[in-house]
Amino acid sequence: MPKTPRPDFLPTVADIRAAAERIAPAAKRTRLLKSEALSEQIKADVFLKCELEQETGSFKVRGAFNVLASLTPEQR
Repeated sequence: MPKTPRPDFLPTVADIRAAAERIAPAAKRTRLLKSEALSEQIKADVFLKCELEQETGSFKVRGAFNVLASLTPEQR
């Protein structure tokens, strides 16, 4: 059986917490809504993140802001 490729960089819990702090000023906290239809289909609770509530209407604000906020002054 072939090995599943893995990325060279896997974020740690510390990386995730640091990113959350960096993006806090730019990203709104968004709701989770339970999808009754999906939950019923797979017999488990399924929640959907309402990222369309972001100012940009997209989840991309989190990743993009995190990368930009992580740049050194020289990189900027």
